[in-house]
Amino acid sequence: MPARDLVIVESPTKARTIRRFLGDGYTVESSQGHVRDLPEDKLGVEIEKGFKPTYIVIADREPILQRLRKLATEADTILLATDEDREGEAIAWHLAEALKLDQAKTRRIVFHEITRSAIERAIATPRSIDMNLVNAQQARRILDRLVGYKLSPLVWRKVAGAPSAGRVQSVAVRLIVEREREIESFVPTVQYRLRARFRTAAGELVRAELDRRLDDAEATRAVLSNLIGATFTVESLQTKPGKKSPPPPFTTSTLQQEASRRFGMPIRVTMQIAQQLYESGYITYMRTDSVSLSEEALAAASDTIVALFGKRYHTRRQYQTKVANAQEAHEAIRPTDFSRRTLEGESRQMQQLYELIWKRALASQMSDAELERTIATIAPSRTEERFIAEGEVITFDGFLRLYSDQRDEDAENEDASESTLPSLAVGEQLSPEEIWARQTFSRPPARYTEASLVRKLEELGIGRPSTYATIIGRIQERGYVERRSTDGTTREIQVLRLRDGTIVEEKETETVGAERNKLFPTVIGNLVTDFLTEHFPDIVDYQFTATVEEQFDQIARGELYWQTMLESFYKPFEQRLGQVIATAPSVGRRMLGTDPQTGEDVYVGINRYQRFYVQRGDRFANIPSTEQLDELTLERALYYLQ
Repeated sequence: MPARDLVIVESPTKARTIRRFLGDGYTVESSQGHVRDLPEDKLGVEIEKGFKPTYIVIADREPILQRLRKLATEADTILLATDEDREGEAIAWHLAEALKLDQAKTRRIVFHEITRSAIERAIATPRSIDMNLVNAQQARRILDRLVGYKLSPLVWRKVAGAPSAGRVQSVAVRLIVEREREIESFVPTVQYRLRARFRTAAGELVRAELDRRLDDAEATRAVLSNLIGATFTVESLQTKPGKKSPPPPFTTSTLQQEASRRFGMPIRVTMQIAQQLYESGYITYMRTDSVSLSEEALAAASDTIVALFGKRYHTRRQYQTKVANAQEAHEAIRPTDFSRRTLEGESRQMQQLYELIWKRALASQMSDAELERTIATIAPSRTEERFIAEGEVITFDGFLRLYSDQRDEDAENEDASESTLPSLAVGEQLSPEEIWARQTFSRPPARYTEASLVRKLEELGIGRPSTYATIIGRIQERGYVERRSTDGTTREIQVLRLRDGTIVEEKETETVGAERNKLFPTVIGNLVTDFLTEHFPDIVDYQFTATVEEQFDQIARGELYWQTMLESFYKPFEQRLGQVIATAPSVGRRMLGTDPQTGEDVYVGINRYQRFYVQRGDRFANIPSTEQLDELTLERALYYLQ
């Protein structure tokens, strides 16, 4: 039997797809992800030997390695075809090390999409393993192990009920904790918004609003009084053309955000589905911070747009990435075949996400939507006040024919979007149908969703496309953060309305604070954030964390030695650990006093399940969440311990 070339990839699905494109001269096998890692039961890093890692074979990977060793021995050439990012490069290196591959017959091949032409190009242009990328991955893995392994036991000792602590996850939790505190301390400002509905002589509706907000009910009544019996005239008309440009094709984070907004898809689910689409050959690599498209993709998009909509709808665009510390390693996320509009025979979620990616990538190469915006100024008699009516007409739909990018999630009210205006003329009189003022309250900052937290992390330069889903998942799994909904509360608002020449006061109610699928910090999340902020400010500092990410990028570019980077981080971190162990008080548990009957001390605290308890000696009792812990007395604690 003639020897075959061996192609090794990470996933069985990816292996099956590649087999379709390669002939009998190739054997395609999967490593099923990483084959080696640091041990779970010890640090696995020899700090005094230059942070030398001790890797072990992952328990269930040994049979896979045995099979791959046999196939590698029989093969003419071994092609390591793992993903072209730091994690993929590390998997390729670990495979070469664990299998003891002969360098003379081992090649590294990379591709951004799983298509026949991409695979053939990759095989024709092999390279060696990029140790700069491997070292960047090792540096991240070792640093996170050092922080987690050294910091977690300290946090367990000092913060009652705390789970393990991590580097980037602690920064993400801090963002959520600080946002919650902004909301709790927020004091709304009150204004009055005065609006009107007019009719033209032909009976057409014109919606308008006073050109300023009013500060209180007294000022609002004064304005309304001046409008009693007034006539209303169109004072000026301003019409000018406008345009809307399409958004760029998806990056990892913008795909996560849009799938969350449109479909309510959790970040982790989005990445699982995108991985399936990539490994099945439907889309390009899904971990990217680039918004650029290849020349081949630009040409294919052009052909599809012209065929579907005509030449006027096509405008060639090449976008530039503006994200902090973008790596530009890949293209944006796009279909591998623009002529494939839908997927047949795949799951509904795969079809949904694919169609979203297809529309977004294609729309990015379409023409601007052309608009005509009209602003009418309406002057009442007897007062200097002015009303403004705005309208917008789409004169050419452009990319909107395919893709709507409306951001209506946080629209303030039903009038937030502009409407069309009837034909008006300067000097034309309008009849007032309704004039009213409504009390409004400024809104606190919105709690983070999974998607908006990713956007914030990206803005700060924290995390990377390959890590967002892990960060978001981990802070919830470890109990620092909860994803939940709240019904909000109702409040009464004042409405002042002109009716038959008099000002009538009405009361309405509105719901405030109702939110769906938002991230809330838990008690433990608050306690650990406060502890780390006080004792390890660098660990939860946004700029420091972004700087560490930039250092990983420098290692990947060959500009920084990975052991130098770890040394500069670890020395001050180790010194701080010793100081905190010796001096920091414990939090999350406090003594209430002594039981006069038994002489035993009585404590209140929180356990790992985030339940509050009281303790006397060996006896524990849970206490209701309605109790105010800061106000809990010894007498109440003894009552619960009965």
